[in-house]
Amino acid sequence: MRSGVSGRNHRSLHRPVTGLNLEPDMDLRGLAPDEEGYEALADRFARLVDAGVDLRVLLTAAVFSGSVPGVAIGPFRANAFAALELRRRPQLAGRVLLDWSGSGIGCHHQKVVLTHVGGELTAFVGGLDLSANRFDAEPHDRLSIGEERWGWHDGAAALRGPGAARVWEVYRGRWTEAATLPPRRFMVGPTDWEPMNPEPFVADLPPSPPAPPYPSPGTAVQVLRSLRPWKIDHFGMLYRRHWTVLPRHGVQEVFHTLSAAIRGARRYVYLEDQYFFEVPGGRRAFRLYGLLRDAAARGVKVVLVCSGRKDPVDAGVNKFRRRVTGDVQRGVIDQLAPGDRGNVIMHRIEDLTVHTKLALVDDVFASIGSANFFSRSMRGTDTELSTAFVTAGDQVRDLRVRLWAEHLRTELTDELAPRLADLDLALGMWRPEWLPPDAPAGTWRVPGYPAGFAPAERVLVPVGPWPEPSPRPLRRAAHGARRGAAKVAESGRRRLSSS
Repeated sequence: MRSGVSGRNHRSLHRPVTGLNLEPDMDLRGLAPDEEGYEALADRFARLVDAGVDLRVLLTAAVFSGSVPGVAIGPFRANAFAALELRRRPQLAGRVLLDWSGSGIGCHHQKVVLTHVGGELTAFVGGLDLSANRFDAEPHDRLSIGEERWGWHDGAAALRGPGAARVWEVYRGRWTEAATLPPRRFMVGPTDWEPMNPEPFVADLPPSPPAPPYPSPGTAVQVLRSLRPWKIDHFGMLYRRHWTVLPRHGVQEVFHTLSAAIRGARRYVYLEDQYFFEVPGGRRAFRLYGLLRDAAARGVKVVLVCSGRKDPVDAGVNKFRRRVTGDVQRGVIDQLAPGDRGNVIMHRIEDLTVHTKLALVDDVFASIGSANFFSRSMRGTDTELSTAFVTAGDQVRDLRVRLWAEHLRTELTDELAPRLADLDLALGMWRPEWLPPDAPAGTWRVPGYPAGFAPAERVLVPVGPWPEPSPRPLRRAAHGARRGAAKVAESGRRRLSSS
C-alpha cells in the first residue's frame, strides 16, 4: 500500500485516494522532518501531478463538527485543515474534495487507494488511514504512548482485475456525489470562513481503466459496500436528499455476506475488530451477535481478537479491562447453554490497538476492509467498503497461519508452518480445551511444543466473562434503585423505632 501511494513508477496514470483521515506532513517511509530524505505526503502528491498523474484525494468531512474549534468528534476538523494544506500546492487545487454527505450521525469510513501503473489497475481496500502512527510492523515495538509501549495492528487487501475495477467505480460514485454537494463553508478562525470545496475543481472521474481478469484459480472475490439511503440527512426529515448516482435505497452488502459466512461455519469463526460493542447509529436488526451464538451452539469455535489499548484519539481509559465486552456477554455467552459457552473465547493483545476489520471462516472465507463488527457499520450509518474472498485453495489458510504466528510472536519457520496449518492443533492456541486429545501438555504454552514454537514474548491475554448471568444495564439500574429504596426505608424504620 505504501508503494502504491508513493508513486515510485511515474508511468501511473491515475491515483485516487480516500480515507477517514490523512496527514499531509507524514513521510511514507516513516522519516521525521529533520531526517535526510524526508518528503511530506502533500509534496509527494504534488510531484505526482507534475509527472502527469491524475491524482484525487477524497476526505470525510462534517459541516458542524468540522467547523467548531474544540469539538472533538472524529477527524473532521483536522481533515478540513488537511484539505487546506494540500490545496496550498497549486498542482492539487481542484483535486481535493471534502465529502460531508451521508448520514448525519455517521461518516465516510471507507479507506481506499487506487493505482493505475503500467496498464495494471490495483485497489488497496482495508482499515488503514494515511497517518504516521498507523504504519507499524511486527513485533509492534517501535511506537509508544508517552513512555509506554504501544503498537498498531491493521491490514488491507490488494485487488487486481475486475475486483479492482469494481472498487474504482465505487470511488467514482463517491467522487461524483461529493462534487455535486451544495456549497458549504467551515470556520477557520473566529472571523475567517473557507469554502469546503472551492471552485473550480475536477468534477468528473473517468470510468475504470481496463482491468482484465487476474489469474487466481479457485478463488472468487466480491467487493462489499455499506451505506444508508440519504446523501444529505440533516435535521431529520426537514432536509433530506437521496444519492445522485449511488443506490437510492442504501446497501448492506457487508452485513449480508458476513451473515451468510457465519451461518455456514462448521469449524471456526475468527474475528479481529477494534470494538465488539455497540455505539449510537446502529440497529438491532443488523447485529451479528446472535449468529455467533448460533455458531457456538452447533460446536463452532468462535475466536474474537481485539485491542489491549484504545486508539489514542478515542476518549476514555487507554487500557481495556480484562473482560469480554458487555454486548458479547449479553448477545452471545449469556444466551448459550453452559456446556456451549466454552466454544467462545475473546483475547486482547497487550499494548496493541487492533484496528483490523477481519473475518476468517473455516479456511475458505476471508473478509477484510473498513467495516467494524458493530451494527453501525453493518447498517451503513458509516459508509464502508470491504472485500470478501472464497477459495478452494490455500489462500485463507495461509493468511491464518501468518496471522496467528504473528500473534504468538513466534517466527514462522518451515518446521512450525505445518503445525499451524493443522487446524485441529492450531485452534488449541486459543483455548487448551480445544487441543486434540493426543496433543502434549503445554502445547502452544511451552516453547518447543509443538516443534518450532519459539515465542519471543507473550501478548495474547484471554479475557473472562462477567459474573453470570450478566444483567442488562437497565436491569442493573433497576436493581440498584430497589436496593437504594430498601436502604432508605430501613433507615426510616430505624429512626421511628429509636424515637
